[in-house]
Amino acid sequence: MANQKPIILRGRTLTFHAAPNGPEDITAFSYEEDGALLLSDGKIKVRGPFAEVQSGAPDGTEIVDHRPHLLLPGFIDTHIHFPQAQVIASWADQLLDWLNDYTFPAELRFADKAHADRIANGFYDALIAHGTTTAVAYCSSHPNSVDAYFEEAERRGMMMLGGKTMMDRNAPEALCDTAQGSYDDSKALLAKWHERGRARYVITPRFAITSTPEQLDAAGSLLRENPDCHLQTHINENHNEIAFTRELYPDAAHYLGVYESFDLLGPKTLLGHCIHMTGHELQVMRETGAVAVFCPTSNLFLGSGLFDKSGIESAGIRTAIATDVGGGTNYSMLRTLDEGYKILQLQRQRMHPLTSFYWATLGNAKALSLADRIGTLDAGSDADVVVLNAGATQTMALRMETVETLSEELFLLQTLGDDRAVVETYVAGNRQKSVRLKP
Repeated sequence: MANQKPIILRGRTLTFHAAPNGPEDITAFSYEEDGALLLSDGKIKVRGPFAEVQSGAPDGTEIVDHRPHLLLPGFIDTHIHFPQAQVIASWADQLLDWLNDYTFPAELRFADKAHADRIANGFYDALIAHGTTTAVAYCSSHPNSVDAYFEEAERRGMMMLGGKTMMDRNAPEALCDTAQGSYDDSKALLAKWHERGRARYVITPRFAITSTPEQLDAAGSLLRENPDCHLQTHINENHNEIAFTRELYPDAAHYLGVYESFDLLGPKTLLGHCIHMTGHELQVMRETGAVAVFCPTSNLFLGSGLFDKSGIESAGIRTAIATDVGGGTNYSMLRTLDEGYKILQLQRQRMHPLTSFYWATLGNAKALSLADRIGTLDAGSDADVVVLNAGATQTMALRMETVETLSEELFLLQTLGDDRAVVETYVAGNRQKSVRLKP
């Protein structure tokens, strides 16, 4: 991104500084009715009123006028499965059946690098179309899949996190590795990709059911050797999953105790789902700083249960929100926020739209410990920007005629928006949606 020609994006800018304490908390965000961003060399150089940004810009700077649309930080998806691009929308029962019937057969195909490359192209197109500029992904157990994933991210200049799924039991033999093999593969891939450009490697044991104690021990060794890396896994998604885990690890006090015993918990540990948590598990999460990742469309699709945002956050635990494609049913963070809102409504935990959009941007960046790079429109941040049109469809345009406040507009985008509401997606200052996804 060096020597990138400066451009100014003009529009209504919205960026968050902290989690809003309610609809009246105007200190939590900055909003400019006629705002602008000066982008150069992959970074946001200046944010402010258009007149001020323009007056300080270099002569000849291109102005891209996105008025009357909203400019926000690019969306961040904290839990997604790259090899499940052809699994999404597969009729299924519950979690373990779905894995055996659809997911594992699909992941077997990623031994073929050409297949992984082809799926990577479509996978990234889908992210860009929906305004997602950073995601945290599970690849398959094949090193090929990791290379395909990061190679495509590098071509697009995207900050992406991911890693090889470690699994050495309770899956098809051709999909299983070994404890030592998974350690060796992960170590080599980490050395190749971690902090190469914008890439970040994530140590990735799928979950306790598909890893022997020896493999979880290997994952713990990797994390101790590379404490700046993230680790991702799943926990307490489904009652049958929890019961099977207790059978496999009878000496553990609870499901989280399995991961705790192998030193897998820390401030960069991302725990997908966290639905059926015990009080002691919440205490351990708070003490270790681990992050609870909410996957609403997946939780509904697989009938897993309801995420208790209020209870988890009240326990002092950071939370994130994610699509979980392909158990999740949409790449769109807008659709994800909508389903998350409904799950919380069922528990009388009403979520304000300012909180929703904080969560999908700065909130998720903070959960990833990357708020110094992504998740805001502040000067110095990476120039990842999404442009949103709240009147993108006839239905949205009709409703927009009566909208009077920013919060109402955000709620409209969340409730009715999808990829059609995404006018443009900028990655490190470069147009991506209009360039890559031409009709």
